[in-house]
Amino acid sequence: MNLKDNKYLVVGAGISGISAVGLLDEIGASGTILFDGNQSADRSAILKRINEKKTLKHDVEIIIGDIDDEKLNEVDIAILSPGVPLDNPLSIRIKEHYIPIWGELELGYKTGKGRVVAITGTNGKTTTTSLVGAIMREQYSETYVVGNIGLPYTEYTLSMTDESMTVAEVSSFQLETIQDFCPVVSAILNITPDHLDRHHTMEAYIDAKFCVTKNQGKDLVCVLNYEDELIRERIPYVKAKVVFFSSKTELTAGVYLKGEDILYKESEDKEAVKVCTIHDMNLLGVHNYENVMAAIAITANAGVSLDNIRKAIREFEAVEHRIEYVKTVKGVKYYNDSKGTNTDASIKAVEAMVTPTVLIGGGYDKHSEYDEWIDSFKDKVKELVLIGETADKIEETARKKGFINITRCDTLEEAVLVCHKLACEGWAVLLSPACASWDMFKSYEERGRLFKEYVNKLSE
Repeated sequence: MNLKDNKYLVVGAGISGISAVGLLDEIGASGTILFDGNQSADRSAILKRINEKKTLKHDVEIIIGDIDDEKLNEVDIAILSPGVPLDNPLSIRIKEHYIPIWGELELGYKTGKGRVVAITGTNGKTTTTSLVGAIMREQYSETYVVGNIGLPYTEYTLSMTDESMTVAEVSSFQLETIQDFCPVVSAILNITPDHLDRHHTMEAYIDAKFCVTKNQGKDLVCVLNYEDELIRERIPYVKAKVVFFSSKTELTAGVYLKGEDILYKESEDKEAVKVCTIHDMNLLGVHNYENVMAAIAITANAGVSLDNIRKAIREFEAVEHRIEYVKTVKGVKYYNDSKGTNTDASIKAVEAMVTPTVLIGGGYDKHSEYDEWIDSFKDKVKELVLIGETADKIEETARKKGFINITRCDTLEEAVLVCHKLACEGWAVLLSPACASWDMFKSYEERGRLFKEYVNKLSE
């Protein structure tokens, strides 16, 4: 297919939509329409954001609010931003017009060059993707880290060559719209309930995650978490060669944790090789050991030497907003885990704490249940400070389970001040909300940055 011979409808004027428009302009697409369903969106502001990225060579038609059938009849291919569901009324109309639907991920894949590895899972994607990128750069000078990590794939594809290595963090939203996307190594880190407001059923959510493997053949590799039962149930449907990692089981082949050592056994007939110990890394918690093991499996199967893997692991620092140490104030350590946007991620953050903890939770309601999260507190979480629209639901669950040390706050800044009063010397304060941020903030990044700002203003 000659991509430039088509007229495109890009749906969504966010970061991925803007990037897709820039790429389509660069390749000389026969026409591009950028649509944003927000009636209050500002056309001139959208055009300004596009031109801040690059000066357009061709005209782009910007449509706000609604798009008529006559205009849809002009379109050859629709590019949906990840935030636009496939059961959205416009998405349904696009399908009724028999217009192929791609995502920005698919467009990036079709226009890029070189090899791609792709990482998905409910939790740990960003840490693992960042570490895989760091490892790849030790061996491949031309490495791009893109995707759900906040860097649009389409922003980099025209710079790629046949020697490029692309590391893509891919979400279930992005995977719903792939057609030909095919990584040489894929990875599914774990699957726990999340985004059920979007996918509606757990089965549909799992299906979306496993789309990362759908175009892989037996000559390619899929890295999977051996300890995840939901993943193991789907192994018969994976056509790629499966490489496991495990934090609990000594595998006959794969990457596994034995005591404090992480070992790699390339195949059943090979000897296990020690890659590193848990003390060689600057990351806390078993979930992070799993992220490191996944990264080892991915990069080793992409041709990276163990020496380069070891070097990158030793030098790697925790990513921002993921159990990120902020500051110690009056003997209390503050940690920013704003990326803990679901209960499973927040449970792992709680488990990583080694001292009594004051926990800040609550936020946007993704129709999650909080029983297991409350159960994980055990004797470690001493106080729970709640914000956001889920505060009622969480408090009800906590009190039902006998946890009563609960304080409600209207803002995150107030929550930080309350934690400052509640925490004793030698304790920790952890922001790990177990909820998305969209009720009070633009993103989990904004929530995390504000948390750090408020903590840094606390008096010693």
